[in-house]
Amino acid sequence: MGSENVFVRREVRELVEEYIDIWSLQHALSLMGWDIETYMPEDGVYERSIAMSRINLMIQRMITRREFIEKLERAEKAEDLNDYERGVVRVLRRLVDYYTKIPPRIVEELSRITSEASVVWRNAKAKDDYDLFKPYLARIFGLEREIANHLGYREHPYDALLDLYEEGLTTREFKSIIDRLVPGLKSILDRIISEGYFPQYHRLEEEPYDVNIMRSVNKKILEILGHNPKRLRLDESAHPFTSSMGIWDVRITTRYEGKDFRRTILSVIHEYGHALYELQIDESLRASPLATGASLGIHESQSRFWELMIGKSRPFIENLYRNVLNGYLWSQDPEDLYRYFNIVRPSLIRVDADEVTYNLHIAVRFEIERLAISGEINVNDMPEMWNDLMDRYLGIKPKKHSEGVLQDIHWSQGSVGYFPTYTLGTIIAAQLRDAMEKDLGSLYNYISTPNLAPIREWLRIKIHRWGSTYAPKELLKRSLGIDIDPTSYLSYLEKKYITKTL
Repeated sequence: MGSENVFVRREVRELVEEYIDIWSLQHALSLMGWDIETYMPEDGVYERSIAMSRINLMIQRMITRREFIEKLERAEKAEDLNDYERGVVRVLRRLVDYYTKIPPRIVEELSRITSEASVVWRNAKAKDDYDLFKPYLARIFGLEREIANHLGYREHPYDALLDLYEEGLTTREFKSIIDRLVPGLKSILDRIISEGYFPQYHRLEEEPYDVNIMRSVNKKILEILGHNPKRLRLDESAHPFTSSMGIWDVRITTRYEGKDFRRTILSVIHEYGHALYELQIDESLRASPLATGASLGIHESQSRFWELMIGKSRPFIENLYRNVLNGYLWSQDPEDLYRYFNIVRPSLIRVDADEVTYNLHIAVRFEIERLAISGEINVNDMPEMWNDLMDRYLGIKPKKHSEGVLQDIHWSQGSVGYFPTYTLGTIIAAQLRDAMEKDLGSLYNYISTPNLAPIREWLRIKIHRWGSTYAPKELLKRSLGIDIDPTSYLSYLEKKYITKTL
């Protein structure tokens, strides 16, 4: 692949050409959404919500136009399509099915209420006021249940929502993964805490830092990872995220809390992984339906790979100590710094959780979403259920809503069914690591130098360049010959934390 036109059949080329108008509106929505979280004045949300809901309606009208659907049907009937053309047809069929099945009323209302809810959630979290956010949460989950019913499902209404974020994923399948993962994680956690080599607390967590210094540190880290500042920028937001306007314009954010500097560093590395995926999609797919990641699970595998397998590895931390952090005297010992970055303990906040306990947080959210979408619980039940599940999985209970049910932005954005992709991504990240070492040898040889270009190129060839040409399971099968399996992840944790052979 290169910059040549990979869409050969006239039927598909016509579809892609018409899709550019849709892509342009999505480009505008991405920019507007990024602005909401970064620089927009707070009161601007009301006008912004109107504009974004209307643009979403425009997209729905364009996708459901008779002429567009007829072109898609002609492309579906065409013979001898190549992989990229089949990918376009698959992706657009999913879009058409969604927008033809979901009434415009729901599209408009969900866009409007989530635009407002993001700001309300931010205030509710700051005030620790669940009642302030609860009416929005009730309406959002109500709309998501309606969406599931309109889309249809075989076994569980949650299946329809999972499939929006991870094509082909079902409640039954993910529950089987969680049922295997949770006992393994709890066992490893108990052994780590019992041994005591990796600390539960570290003095550097309370060490204050100058935000301007940390901005400089994060800039240096991006330089080490390898980024093009003409295509990627770093900003600040309440919740770190990545927003892609296209394959030549990707924005990431971090947050600065004034202490515990590893948090902002790891969020930058995490979001860099997301950004690199978008930036390494082949240019021939630009502004097409394929010019984005295969799924959120695959996307999360990239961010988790960079955060965990690279950013928290011993050679990366040693390099960080020598070339970035040592001048600030935050740590006198690279081994001490390594243990600080790899603190393991039950904690309340998902985004700050270590790699051993992180997916126990996802198990909590999965259970709540699954039961809420089926109607077995409602928003009044969520805080108590959250606290009970945290106690069951992690042995701790939140004392404040801001540390519990209000901590994540996702529900305010209508992203119900999103959380399981974090676990899939973490599992796949470990599988990627195994596959990469078979091809490249020990990754630590590259990380310690550091010479990360071979790692970036391997990911480009195996995962990134394809965009969403293939469905996630097919991509993993074609590129790596694997199915999603938590065994590699549990093995990785055993080697790193128990036998210390990584």
